[in-house]
Amino acid sequence: MKYLKIYLKDYKRDSILAPLFKMLEAMFDLLVPVVVAHIINVGIANRDRGDILGCCGILVLMAIVGLCCSFTAQYFAARAAIGSATGLRHMLFAHIQKLGFSEMDTIGSSTLITRMTSDINQVQNGLNLFLRLFLRSPFIVFGAMVMAFTINGKIALIFVVTIPVLSVIIFGLMAVTSPLYKKVQGKLDVITGNARENLSGVRVIRAFGREKQETENFSRANGELVKGQLFVGRISALMNPLTYSVVNIGIIAILWAGSRSVETGVLMSGDIVALVNYMSQILVELVKLANLIVTMSRAMASLGRVEQILDTKTVMEFPEKTTIREENTEEAVRFDHVSLSYAQAGEESLSDISFSVKKGETIGIIGGTGSGKSSLVHLIPRFYDATSGEIFLLGRSVKEWDRETLRQKVGIVMQKVQVFSGTIRSNLLMGNEGAGEEEMWQALRAAQAEEFVRKKSEGLDEPIEQGGRNLSGGQKQRLTIARALVRKPEILILDDSSSALDYATDAALRKALKNLPSNVTVFLVSQRTSSIRHADHILVLDDGKAAGWGTHEELLESCQIYREIYESQYGKGGNAV
Repeated sequence: MKYLKIYLKDYKRDSILAPLFKMLEAMFDLLVPVVVAHIINVGIANRDRGDILGCCGILVLMAIVGLCCSFTAQYFAARAAIGSATGLRHMLFAHIQKLGFSEMDTIGSSTLITRMTSDINQVQNGLNLFLRLFLRSPFIVFGAMVMAFTINGKIALIFVVTIPVLSVIIFGLMAVTSPLYKKVQGKLDVITGNARENLSGVRVIRAFGREKQETENFSRANGELVKGQLFVGRISALMNPLTYSVVNIGIIAILWAGSRSVETGVLMSGDIVALVNYMSQILVELVKLANLIVTMSRAMASLGRVEQILDTKTVMEFPEKTTIREENTEEAVRFDHVSLSYAQAGEESLSDISFSVKKGETIGIIGGTGSGKSSLVHLIPRFYDATSGEIFLLGRSVKEWDRETLRQKVGIVMQKVQVFSGTIRSNLLMGNEGAGEEEMWQALRAAQAEEFVRKKSEGLDEPIEQGGRNLSGGQKQRLTIARALVRKPEILILDDSSSALDYATDAALRKALKNLPSNVTVFLVSQRTSSIRHADHILVLDDGKAAGWGTHEELLESCQIYREIYESQYGKGGNAV
């Protein structure tokens, strides 16, 4: 509750007024049976039409005032719940933006999305219902019993017996079904995951003729869900007959005891009707209270999951933004015996990596799948911190740079390209908000994206769908490269970002990168030796270790791993295969 309280304090007035207006509505509900009893005992008994119409007018007035109180309470409750949930959602989103890659990898993006949507919605609904019912329902239950005692003490003892029995039935069934509903929800998650996996991999399933097996798997999971739902549904179905049986037995007891009191003149028939109405009110409010507790249990569990994310602190601390005086050095990047282990990983992803790069040089990085290429370049903009060793950027340790300055110095195109819904212009401006149109066209030209952008009917203002669905893989890669170039970084990292490009476009891109300003240091991560063969230096990685360092010609002579990669692509005679 510590985080929710921060925003709930801003709605203190609403949080007080909502239950108070609900209490006022409840008071009118408790007075209705008394007025009805008066109509029967006095108005109908004496055939006094004026009294009957007057009491009916009072009932209508009470209904209107009660309705207004209900609407007012709902307004204040919704205002407090929605406002607090909105603030909590903003806090969670801002906190996620501060988390490092290590925390994001550990938690998982799907978990974070669930926390920000479903869990916070549960908190909002729970808070809304709590403000409306946490005083009203107990007030009605005990108020009805008190009003029964004002009518007749002996008959009111029936309420004293009935209320605990109803409570045991309602809350007992709730205690049994709540964990069962959680299990059913888990089975529903399995079906949802199964369906999502099938939809995303439908082409692979059809390519290998696995439709029948996948249908059987889905039917099996669906059958388990149906069995679970039927089982818990049968138990939940007991609530209505049991509660209504108890209430009807209570009503019969009231009528039986009341009839004798009416015969002796102790009670009037209107009093019996009032007692029956109070019994019905108790049933309704106990059911509401049970639903409130179930909703609150879910809301508290969801709030706990949200707070778990908010309590997650990033292990990566950046210094405050200051004016950093750059060292007068020709060195752009230096790795000094760097090793990296990911969180909860058994082995090191990088082991004892050391090399030095001068400003303006182009460095190629190559190796097999899982050799640590992406891990290495992610250390330069400090997406991760090295487990051991030190990384220097422009003569200073990367840990001395503040986040904003560091990310301004380093531009990176991820292995998995990501474009955002909007326009081509808006995606490019993410790299540099102050970029002019000519600067954007220069970046597109260097990234070999100018041609396809000019063919678009709206040019830079061409809409882009979510995830770039209306662009090909090569177009997305070129657009993300242009976005990095617009930033005009001093260090440019292309993490296997030309894999979807044909050889001619790839060659034109490499030529354009050669024409970048002389102080730009380029790191090229690639699976193709053709993409990096003209680099000033090539780093060969094998299982997280440096297996070779040198030029293309030097590595062909001295590094067996590099030679095997080259020959697998070009053959021993040097011709492309």
